[in-house]
Amino acid sequence: MAEIINLNRARKAKTKADKDRAAETNRILHGTPKAVRNLAEARKDKADQGLSGHKLENEDRSVGESRSDQKEDK
Repeated sequence: MAEIINLNRARKAKTKADKDRAAETNRILHGTPKAVRNLAEARKDKADQGLSGHKLENEDRSVGESRSDQKEDK
């Protein structure tokens, strides 16, 4: 037979777990100094620029096309 549970306790435990997750997120967002947040954002932007600078294909070209296919079309 299944174990009997108190639905009120289960609901309260779930609510508490949700609040704990939200509190952890807020601690991360609001607990870091502005200089550290700006530094992390700048590093992320630089990494994104580096990746986009090393792309091999143009966005206007489809994946299956090769360079020779484009030259023949022109």
